Amino acid sequence: MATNPRPDHQRIPGSLRRHLDHRLRLSLWYPHWPIAAAVGLLGLFNLLPEIGRILGLRYSGSLAHLSHHFLLDAFHGVPVGAAGALLTIMSLGLLARSRFAWILVLLTASAILGYGLYRHPLHPTPLLYYNAFLVLLLVSYRNHFNRSSLATGTLFALTAAIMVLSYGVFGAYILGSGFHPQIRSLSSALYFSVETISAVGYGDYLPVTEGARLFAVSLIIFGMSVFATALSAILVPLVQNRLQRVLKGESLAMTQKNHYIIVGDTPLARNSYRELKQRNLPVLVILNHPAQDAAFQPEDLVIGDASDTDVLKSAGAENALAVLALRADDSENAFVVLAVKELEGTAKTVAAVNDSKNLGRVRRVQPDMIIAPQVIGGELLAMALNGEVLDSDAVMRMFRLAGSDPGKKGS
Repeated sequence: MATNPRPDHQRIPGSLRRHLDHRLRLSLWYPHWPIAAAVGLLGLFNLLPEIGRILGLRYSGSLAHLSHHFLLDAFHGVPVGAAGALLTIMSLGLLARSRFAWILVLLTASAILGYGLYRHPLHPTPLLYYNAFLVLLLVSYRNHFNRSSLATGTLFALTAAIMVLSYGVFGAYILGSGFHPQIRSLSSALYFSVETISAVGYGDYLPVTEGARLFAVSLIIFGMSVFATALSAILVPLVQNRLQRVLKGESLAMTQKNHYIIVGDTPLARNSYRELKQRNLPVLVILNHPAQDAAFQPEDLVIGDASDTDVLKSAGAENALAVLALRADDSENAFVVLAVKELEGTAKTVAAVNDSKNLGRVRRVQPDMIIAPQVIGGELLAMALNGEVLDSDAVMRMFRLAGSDPGKKGS
């Protein structure tokens, strides 16, 4: 029994969404750019009051006294000023959809929110409402921040580690009189910071004043969170790639030959995978993260960045018949083609172009074939409406012409 198609009013939202995605190129900047801007704004909101407190100083006292007053305010519970600086810097990581930056931003924003609610339980400020909305936004769009590049993770991990260590060193040095014995040198402050962050706790320096104790508590919470996240951002990709190579990748590279490699989790990639499997052709799929459904068989999956030559080698790209770059981002497909060419193997390269405006740019990396669904679909429709014969030769000409210069189409 045939099912009734959905009414037109139920199909309009999907069509409108696709139309907006095409016209505004949402996949290139939404939602990571707006969220990154919102996080940077939250960081500035928490950082500027502390900067203004320093820049608008009364010069009646010494700089040490002024810094001491600033740090006592900042260390009253959660170090809001330092957290604001961290949010501002990590917002750059959100622009690159970094998973590490997302985790660190979520932890920091949640800590600021919790501290604000603790201080103002009955009268939340507008900034707290904004903070809460941003935390919900980060959780809602968590799947869009899934890039775990080792280079990007290491860069932001080092940045966060340097920030928290600097926070500990200068804080301990300026609040040195609140410890027993007193901290009077930067080397002693560095020793105390490393000792505290690592939770070793030799007890050489004991905080004896309220300000020093609050600083020590904030350094423990802030430091352990940052370093734990930083280590996971660096070690997890390393261990994952190594396990991939040992358990699967190296064996695949040795056993797979004359196979097809599909890069991406788009509808075109899934349909291509299904059709190749139905024809009993060997095929592997490279994804940035594990698939969330059963569209691909586990034994056919390689997890990693397909623009990394090591990942391509683990999938046996040097001995493959073809590598199909079918991601939703045209620039990422171009990088995959370049990485395959860098291997200098025999594999043919196929690149998908989702936006016809990018055809010329993708041609510059010289893939062996370009699949442009919009161009090919328009030509097929025109041929059908004109009554032209749609045979296999005509279809294959479209694929060849999609990868060539349009000016040579008539030759």
